[in-house]
Amino acid sequence: MCRYTEDQGRALGLSGWVKNTRQGTVIGQIQGPAQQVNSMKLWLKNVGSPSSRIDRAVFSNERDISKLEIQGFSTRY
Repeated sequence: MCRYTEDQGRALGLSGWVKNTRQGTVIGQIQGPAQQVNSMKLWLKNVGSPSSRIDRAVFSNERDISKLEIQGFSTRY
């Protein structure tokens, strides 16, 4: 799922990272304009990668920031 998530994040002009966990879930951090972040959240919750099964999406630790803390969008291993 990470490759598709990374592509979607870049297409929306977001910064952040994603990582597959050993438990079969995906974690990450997303930064950018609120409208694009909301679009990404909807994509993660309803679309995802072609091979993924989305049981639920949990978003936490949301906050406003004055400038990006991460540059680019990447997959972590």
